[in-house]
Amino acid sequence: MAASPEKPASVTPRRKAGRHRGEGQWAMGHHTPLNGNEQTKKDDDGLNVRTRIETIYAHRGFDSIDGADLRGRMRWWGLYTQRKPGIDGGKTAILEPEELDDEYFMLRVRIDGGRLTTEQLRVVGEISQEFARGTADLTDRQNVQYHWIRIEDVPEIWRRLEAVGLSTTEACGDTPRTILGSPVAGIAADEIVDGTPAIDEIHRRYIGNKEFSNLPRKFKTAVSGSPLLDVAHEINDVAFVGVNHPEHGPGFDLWVGGGLSTNPKLGVRLGAWVPADEVPDAWEGVVSIFRDYGYRRLRNRARLKFLVADWGPEKFRRVLEDEYLKRPLLDGPAPEQPAQQWRDHIGVHRQQDGRFYVGFAPRVGRVDGATLTKIAELAEGHGSGRVRTTVEQKMIVLDVTEDRVDSLVAGLEALDLRVTPSPFRRGTMACTGIEFCKLAIVETKGRGSALIDELERRLPAFEEPITINLNGCPNACARIQTADIGLKGQLVLDDDGNQVEGYQVHLGGALGLDPAFGRKVRGLKVTSAELPDYVERVLKRFEKEREDGERFAAWAARASEEALS
Repeated sequence: MAASPEKPASVTPRRKAGRHRGEGQWAMGHHTPLNGNEQTKKDDDGLNVRTRIETIYAHRGFDSIDGADLRGRMRWWGLYTQRKPGIDGGKTAILEPEELDDEYFMLRVRIDGGRLTTEQLRVVGEISQEFARGTADLTDRQNVQYHWIRIEDVPEIWRRLEAVGLSTTEACGDTPRTILGSPVAGIAADEIVDGTPAIDEIHRRYIGNKEFSNLPRKFKTAVSGSPLLDVAHEINDVAFVGVNHPEHGPGFDLWVGGGLSTNPKLGVRLGAWVPADEVPDAWEGVVSIFRDYGYRRLRNRARLKFLVADWGPEKFRRVLEDEYLKRPLLDGPAPEQPAQQWRDHIGVHRQQDGRFYVGFAPRVGRVDGATLTKIAELAEGHGSGRVRTTVEQKMIVLDVTEDRVDSLVAGLEALDLRVTPSPFRRGTMACTGIEFCKLAIVETKGRGSALIDELERRLPAFEEPITINLNGCPNACARIQTADIGLKGQLVLDDDGNQVEGYQVHLGGALGLDPAFGRKVRGLKVTSAELPDYVERVLKRFEKEREDGERFAAWAARASEEALS
């Protein structure tokens, strides 16, 4: 690297601005937008775009949409343009947005707490069939995602969703995203505390509220009173985790600052116990800190996790108490570690009221509208009016009487929805991938499904819990860093020197039981064609070398690079 030219002796070098200056923190008096995204939000609140969609764009078509609305504000209502077909992964980072944009949209249906009535699920399925070419993927944030949506159809889709109490409000954008909740809240026999009232109150007070519709970046929330720690609380911006206080009884332990993507961080405890009825106030305080103190200059450093990393939990709690809540929080205990690795509620389980809930596994979250309507019909035919989505791309039917359980299980299995899935079907997740996502480099959904089939065929006796997460790019929507085997999509060279789709491998990540990010072995990348062979090889090595009762993550942390290659 060439040396920098010397400065004239008379010139005093300028002191580099610290993070307390020039980061766009509103609480520090810095309101001038420091990038195009911030300027777009200042020009017009993202929530206002709905009127233009309904009165202009839906009538005049895709070409009438203003660019700032198309690639910015429409996200406030759950709309992203999807990837134009036929563009390979090598062009993802090269082409301009307008070259990647198709004239169709992904539309995300917001499902807070994963709670759906069978009536709502039927409407979701019908919309899929009528407007989305049958698409309806289950996400790892309890939502449903449509594809192939035309702007002309959006107002009618909203009308139908809102008629049954659903919406797409702030499902995307720099907003409070869908609130994760235990899918068995209020019904599980082992529940510590029911977080449902808190989720409902947060939604009622704050979602669609313009006081919180211009955040530095997305803001992710999780609330669960399950001892299984079933909402991935460690990787949310704010999380409320059920605990029993020795003096005050059931409540929530407060966590902040988790998140993945290209700079992953696990959330940290504030050491504060929050009673259930005070969760909405504490949530408002945390999101207000993010709004006012969050870094707005660089998009890749604008998540709450960076502020928490710089401040530390002690300062964050102090600011929350002194400036926002105006009162101290009670100290409280940490949650206990769950007794099992699976947190997805798959299988048949007894509820508090003596009835049963039945959890089942589609393939990598890929379902369709026809299947969703059949699930609604099947649930209703077995006495249930309620279903749930999970953070593992799974679903649950609630409130089934004991005499109808076997019949329901048989009906689900006939739809290829496994109630007793193999570890591979149960533990494999995949993001949207290059089929529809403009950020993706490789295919994921089909490849994940094919990998399940291959592993079930090659390793029929494998019974250990294993998570295999496929992501189409580095952004970690499928939580690659916290999987036993995390696969980050990228282009790699095959044995003949050709550039092909493949994956960088992360090994030994985990949540819940000893949370940690996966290990990367130097140079360990596999082509898509080699993927089944690689996973089979490493799992056989695990079975051979593991100690009694040892989980894959623990083995991967101590295994040699040769064993993992």
